[in-house]
Amino acid sequence: MSKALVPEAKQGLSAFKNEVAAEMGVPFTDYNGNLTSRQCGSVGGEMVKRMVEQYESGLK
Repeated sequence: MSKALVPEAKQGLSAFKNEVAAEMGVPFTDYNGNLTSRQCGSVGGEMVKRMVEQYESGLK
């Protein structure tokens, strides 16, 4: 069984996921079984891209 390292981050990540999905035009809801793997993957990829950019800008 996996355990979240920072349980408090779950709500923030969920809001971030919904924000990115809305900007990309991907209709995320509580049930996403009707979405393609490509749609879900593109949202996840964009989230990682933005988090890396934010981290890198903090290093400068």
